[in-house]
Amino acid sequence: MSKNKDKLILGESEVKLPIADGGIKGGFASPAQDYIESGIDLNKELIRNPASTFLGKVVGDSMVGAGLEEGDIIVIDKSLQAKEGDIVVCALYGEFTLKRIHFERDFIWLVPENKRYKIVKVSKEDEFLIWGVVTYSIKDIQKKNQR
Repeated sequence: MSKNKDKLILGESEVKLPIADGGIKGGFASPAQDYIESGIDLNKELIRNPASTFLGKVVGDSMVGAGLEEGDIIVIDKSLQAKEGDIVVCALYGEFTLKRIHFERDFIWLVPENKRYKIVKVSKEDEFLIWGVVTYSIKDIQKKNQR
């Protein structure tokens, strides 16, 4: 991807889309047209720190319990300090992984959201880096329904 395309994705442009600001209920239908507002810019809505924000695509199923499925696009902010329970992208021995993070005094736990995977204990001796904190996910519902 070229730098220009990266900048376009990461907040350099403004695209306002109409929004049903009154909310969309999952129950009985109501005429949403009455609630359409002038619009929002998804770049402003999803990206707090454009210079340190990246998009990634989820590979695998270790985080399905958190609603993150294969093919989902995640918004990752590298400027945020990871907090207890955050979902993070980290590098462990040079390999990226997506997990929920738990801190203890002398080590960190990387916790999958799928019981088929093991929890990983990370100590100070391990080659480990928290690369960024996941702030949003974007799903292609139509594509998932076609499976």
